[in-house]
Amino acid sequence: MATYEELFNLRTNTALRNKLAVAAVIKAQAYVVGATPTLNQLTWAESTFTNPLHEADELMNYVLAANKDLTVSQISGASDSAIQAHVNTAVEALVTGGIV
Repeated sequence: MATYEELFNLRTNTALRNKLAVAAVIKAQAYVVGATPTLNQLTWAESTFTNPLHEADELMNYVLAANKDLTVSQISGASDSAIQAHVNTAVEALVTGGIV
């Protein structure tokens, strides 16, 4: 299990941030081509396409909190598919909840 200090320090992990940014753009694209995207989904997608690194920074906190029981190695070494799944879950929760 990662300590709080280790989780905080992961926030500056460039490779993890970049994976989150790409996963966010992929989720945004899925929203845009969806059958009936909501206004919140389209607004979030537009924001993500405009500044994916900003969205990655916002998602980082959610993803780190959701994976607090993993080790630093497990978090930083997560596969692309695992990152995508975590981002999808985070975005659904945050966009549906009207937080982002």
